[in-house]
Order: sequence, then C-alpha cells, then structure tokens
Amino acid sequence: MKISKEALFEFIYEKFIDGQKEFFDVKDIDVTDSFDINFETGEFIFCVHKAESKNGNIIKLPKEIDLQQLIKNIPDTTTSMYDVGNDECYNRYVEYTIDELVELSKKA
Repeated sequence: MKISKEALFEFIYEKFIDGQKEFFDVKDIDVTDSFDINFETGEFIFCVHKAESKNGNIIKLPKEIDLQQLIKNIPDTTTSMYDVGNDECYNRYVEYTIDELVELSKKA
C-alpha cells in the first residue's frame, strides 16, 4: 500500500476520532474536535472541546484560534499515543482554556 500525505492525514485524524475516549478521557458524543497538520514539519494538532452549550447550541472553535500557530507555539504533549508508562495519572494531552489558546495563537 502507498498513500498520499492527504490520505495519511485522513488516517491519523480518523484514528484520533476513534480513540477520543482513550486518548482524551471524554465521551465522544459530548465533544467535537478541530485539527490541523503541518506537512512540512510533520506535526499534528487535535483539539477536543465541548460540542454543545447548555442551550443545545453547537460550540465552534473561535476563529481567533489559529491551529497552525498553535502547532508552532505549543510543545508536544506526549511522546507516544500508546505508551502510558507506569504513571496512572498520565495524560497525553494538556488542557487549555479558550483564552489561553487565543493568546497562544497570537504569538509570532
């Protein structure tokens, strides 16, 4: 099998969708996600956030959040998606507030 960068990106994205419960400790019906990849550096970012407000309105990631800037400004949150080591409290992710992500998006 040989696949393009786009097909690889699709595969990675779908693996993250399939593994949301395991990777992010969430119920996949309660969240939505935003993602991007930098094909030059091979870095991938996957943001999970609440899907609906208390009123049932869809919550979108604010347009002020630039995922490509976040790729540049946020350090890797894990060295492996599968090896949790000996730490029972191991997280593959870091929780950020919307305000923190907006600020990180502004950094050059």
